[in-house]
Formats: sequence, C-alpha cells, structure tokens
Amino acid sequence: MDFKAISTVSALILPILIVFIWGFGLYKKIDVFSEFQKGAGENLKTAIEILPALLILITSINMLKESGALEALTALVAPLASSLKFPPDCVGLALIRPISGSGAISYFKQLLTSHSPDSFTGQVASVMMGSTETTFYVIAVYFSALKQKCPKKLIAASLIADFTGFVMSVLWVNLLM
Repeated sequence: MDFKAISTVSALILPILIVFIWGFGLYKKIDVFSEFQKGAGENLKTAIEILPALLILITSINMLKESGALEALTALVAPLASSLKFPPDCVGLALIRPISGSGAISYFKQLLTSHSPDSFTGQVASVMMGSTETTFYVIAVYFSALKQKCPKKLIAASLIADFTGFVMSVLWVNLLM
C-alpha cells in the first residue's frame, strides 16, 4: 500500500466512524444527538473540576523554566549522566518530561535543532519521548477528576517507570545503533 492510499484511508476513517455511530443509534433507536449533548456537558463539568490542578501544574512548570532552576538542575546532574553514557543534553528532557508534555516537546525540538535527529543524543531523546509519560500531569488530571488523593506509592511507581524508560532509552539506542 502506498502513501497516497494510506492518507486516503485515514481521511475517510472519521466520516465512516460518524456514519457508523449515527447508523447504530438509529438501529438501536437511540437519540444520538441528545446522548452526545449529555456527554459533552459531563465532560465540560470534568474539565472545569480539573482546571485548578492544571493551572497549578502549568504555573509550576513556567516558574521552573523561567527561574533558571531547570538549567541549574541539568548542569548539576550532567557530569553524573555523562559518566553513565547518558547524553548530558538529554538530562533537561528527562527532568521536564514527567512534569509537562508540551514543555518536553519544546525541549525535544530544541535538542533536535541543535543535534541531528540521527545523532546519539537525537535518537536517545526520541526514544525517551516515546517511552516515558507526563506522570504528574496524568496523575493531576485523573485524581482531580476522581476527586481522590493520589497514593504516594503510585507516584513512586510512576517515577520509577519513567526512570526505567530514561535508562532503557540509552541502552536500546546503544544496542541498536
């Protein structure tokens, strides 16, 4: 299958899905529009409920970047990372990735601009972006929506998983490069 055929199929997926949902609703005698409206209303309420957690998170990320704390932490950890064959330029990405997806994407873009995507640093950064998660964002959103306090063990387990992703990204790039 060539690229043009793939793009044609992908362009048709959403319209086909919408027609299928409407058809299924007609078949089951469900008022699809009112159900959609109810779901949209519930999602809007959820979005409003999680807004304070997101504002705190975004403010914290911006303070971390603007204060120079991220650069200071990166400079502090870089010698240790370098001795472990971890690209020093990827340390900042490893620090920001668990906190902010958009911040990590911005940092990742800067890395790929200053290093080739085919370089060791570029490949490690790419694997890191694909194999780690914005842990604190996900936890903030999910537990705000559930209106529950996040268990400390969950945070620890999530950060260990992120750390494993960072370490394994270097190992896999070394193995496959």
